[in-house]
Amino acid sequence: MRLILTLVLISFVLSVQAQPIQYSLEETKNKKRLTWTSATLGVASFGSIYGLNKLWYSKESQSSFHLFDDSKNWMQMDKMGHTFTCYQLTNGLNQTFSWCGLNKRKSLFLSAGISLGYLSAIEIMDGFSQDWGFSLSDMAFNTLGVGLYLFQEFYFERQLFKLKFSFHQTEFAPLRPHVLGHNYIESLLKDYNGQTYWLGFSPGQMGLEKWPKWLMLSFGHSIRGRLKGDSKIYQGIESHRELLFSLDLDLTEIKVKSKFLKALFEGLNTLKIPFPSLIYSNGKLNAHPLYF
Repeated sequence: MRLILTLVLISFVLSVQAQPIQYSLEETKNKKRLTWTSATLGVASFGSIYGLNKLWYSKESQSSFHLFDDSKNWMQMDKMGHTFTCYQLTNGLNQTFSWCGLNKRKSLFLSAGISLGYLSAIEIMDGFSQDWGFSLSDMAFNTLGVGLYLFQEFYFERQLFKLKFSFHQTEFAPLRPHVLGHNYIESLLKDYNGQTYWLGFSPGQMGLEKWPKWLMLSFGHSIRGRLKGDSKIYQGIESHRELLFSLDLDLTEIKVKSKFLKALFEGLNTLKIPFPSLIYSNGKLNAHPLYF
């Protein structure tokens, strides 16, 4: 039943692409590109949801659909992950549909719909999992990620404020490897103590002429010492938040002629470049020579 509801939702979202579109002469040239892109997205969406259900959710105990309030777990680090994911997914889809020739408005709303629909499908599967549930707070932060992207595109006509991500391994993962990860890849996804989410902007892109457009000011949020999602103190270790300030590079502002390098820089621009950072933690301000 859960998989059926998921597939119905994805079908509904992707069916938007199948609606008749009035093409201009320029858009007509890209109609074949749009067709292949839509088909690829459809297969990828169905395939990934089906695979996720088979590899993960089918092994979990199931129950009737229910809600789950995890808004206070992991000091909201997982929520920031939802916002980051939806923001980047909307960005990638928008660039893809723009490349296919769709006008800005169609591309933005289509990208936003697919992003929210895809993440909603995963939430629905969570809703049928006995140990989890449909999280309204997850959906709120998904919407925030999409909204941040759409707001900037419509009001600034560009992404002045960019969300980025960085990660470093911590000493906490070995204490609970089944929760925080047994190796680097698992910890990258599970150990919120090593994750940092950043919001960056360049004053040079806001009218400050002497400031390089590629140099960004970046504000980050992370946590330290959280071993269990809903427990501030676990195994004698007390967790706390960390607020960070650093510099960063906007790689999309580095002018290159190569299409490959442009695409590479666009992809890498989702990651925060390591820089010296100021860290406010437990009422103290410290400097870190190179923060990942």
